[in-house]
Amino acid sequence: MAEGETILQNPVLSRFILPFLLVFFIVFAILEKTKIFGEDKKQLNALISFVIGLIFVSVLYPTLVVTNLVLFLTVALVAIFVILLIWGFIFGDIKTGFKPEGWMKIGLAVVVGIGFIVAVIFATGAYDRIAEFLFGQSWSKSFWTNFSFIIAIAIALALILSQKVKKD
Repeated sequence: MAEGETILQNPVLSRFILPFLLVFFIVFAILEKTKIFGEDKKQLNALISFVIGLIFVSVLYPTLVVTNLVLFLTVALVAIFVILLIWGFIFGDIKTGFKPEGWMKIGLAVVVGIGFIVAVIFATGAYDRIAEFLFGQSWSKSFWTNFSFIIAIAIALALILSQKVKKD
C-alpha cells in the first residue's frame, strides 16, 4: 500500500467490494419487494443477488460505469443540498426582522445561482480551461470588445426607453 492511503482508498475495496455490495443489496431489495420467487424466499433471493453481484464485479466496464454514476450522484446530491440550503435562507419564512421584497428575493436568487455556478467551476478545476477558451483564443479580444459595446448600447437603450415610458 502506498504511503498515506487509507483503507477506503484501497482498490480492492473501491473497485470490487463496494460495487459488489451495492449491486447485491439493490438486487436483493428488488427481489424481496417484487416477490418474484414467492413469499419468504430470503435465502433464494440472497443467493441470486450474490451471484448477480459476483458476475457484475467480474466484468470491468459495468463496474466502472456504476462507479462513475455513483460518484456523479453523490456530487449532485451535495450540490442540490447546498442549493436548497441557500434557497431556504433566501426564501424562508421570516417571522420577525427584515423581510425582503419580491424583487430582492429574485435578485438574491440570481446572485446566489451565479455564485454557485462559479463555486462549482472552481471546485472542479475547470476554471483554467474555461478562462483559456474564453480569453486565450485568437478571436477573444475582438469578441469581448464587440460584446461590451453591445451591452453598453443595450443598457443605454433600456434607460432611454424606460424614461419615455415614464413620461407617457
